[in-house]
Amino acid sequence: MARILVLGGTRFLGRAVARLAVARGHDVTCAARGVSGAVPEGVRFVPVDRDDPAALTPLAGQGFDAVVDVTRVIGHARHALAALADHVGHWSFVSTISVYADYATPGLSAANTPLLPPPPSDVDGPGPGFRWYGECKVVIERLVRERVGEDRSFICRAGLIVGAEDSSNRFPYWVRRLARGGEVLAPGRPTDRVQFVDVEDLAGWLLHAAGTRLGGTYDGIGPTMSRAEMLAGVAAGLGVADPRLTWIDQDFLRAHDVREWWGERALPLWVRLPESAGLMDRDVSASLAAGLVVRPVADTVRATASWMSAHPGDVPQGGLDPADEAAILGTWEAERNA
Repeated sequence: MARILVLGGTRFLGRAVARLAVARGHDVTCAARGVSGAVPEGVRFVPVDRDDPAALTPLAGQGFDAVVDVTRVIGHARHALAALADHVGHWSFVSTISVYADYATPGLSAANTPLLPPPPSDVDGPGPGFRWYGECKVVIERLVRERVGEDRSFICRAGLIVGAEDSSNRFPYWVRRLARGGEVLAPGRPTDRVQFVDVEDLAGWLLHAAGTRLGGTYDGIGPTMSRAEMLAGVAAGLGVADPRLTWIDQDFLRAHDVREWWGERALPLWVRLPESAGLMDRDVSASLAAGLVVRPVADTVRATASWMSAHPGDVPQGGLDPADEAAILGTWEAERNA
């Protein structure tokens, strides 16, 4: 049993880490404001305001073996490191692949991708539209390495995280869409690359890193697959046989105001090619060698669908409206038969 401090722990990845740690018999404390949700059962909750530089100081002498921090605010990271870095055995910081300056080149890894520059000196956290999000994470990574040391710090650059409690709609969109049935608009080509990680797999790797004192910087994302493989996995998880997929060229979609990634009139997990070809096609062989274990897509789909069914009010909406999808499919078919 280890004593683990999660800075956060009230939503998505932080909750998954805390929940899994308790299930594995660890002593878990979550320190957060407590406004984003509740901690899992069996977790000790300590309310803190991380804007206060001294908020975490009372926790310094409580004998934690490991810390997991997901912050995006530079000041919060500084305060946590000042209070706790000398008092814990291992520090995991959940960063993001948004720290990278090159989204165009496929096959890059954490070891050879250039980073964004730091944000302006007066920026402490992301602004509207996640402006400066990656840049702030770049600064926090550096602070963790400098204060904790390379050998005791694990920098996990998370990619797209999916699974139960996913509030982004990027993966739930496809679960909902294939469950509805009918002709499905599939963007781009069947061979286009897709890449994500199940929240439970990422949580498990963070606990593995804490338990083994893993140091270094890695991408926290699963291996690439084709979009056809991804959609086949969604269908398998839902028990849908032979979904009716219609693959539509990306230029046609853009000409009809269908957008990439997420948001209104968007098809999630679809990125602009070739300029974003590297966003969902990264080399994660080092991560897999360092203990990241990923489950089949169908298992992620079943967990996501179960959560969506049990908590319909929490399921994000958005994406391409059914009426808009039908109209685009009809126009595509008409133009092809003209």
